[in-house]
Amino acid sequence: MDITEILRFAAALAFIIGLIGVCAYVARRLGLATGGFGSTGSLKRLSISEVKVVDTKHRLVLIRRDDKEHLILMGGDQNLLIEAGIDAPAVVDAAPETDGVRPAPSLQFQRIVEFIKERRA
Repeated sequence: MDITEILRFAAALAFIIGLIGVCAYVARRLGLATGGFGSTGSLKRLSISEVKVVDTKHRLVLIRRDDKEHLILMGGDQNLLIEAGIDAPAVVDAAPETDGVRPAPSLQFQRIVEFIKERRA
């Protein structure tokens, strides 16, 4: 095997890796990499708002659909819908709940995680 065969092999390998990179870039731009079939531009109706790890097997996932949010506990043998149809909150600070104002989502998650840990203990 002489140097020209090694250089030809290296050039072919670089070309194939470059093609894979171009295909990945095009797929990402078209929304194929994220499963965004049918969504156009910034009109995405479904997104994951937040994910919190409860323990090694369980996660709390807050999914936003249109203007509603759904809280799901995922992991273990089955997934559990904790709360559905939550109105998407307005941005508020992390102060305790007062005058009917909902706490910030991070504070809500913290309370739910504490509740689940207490139930498991």
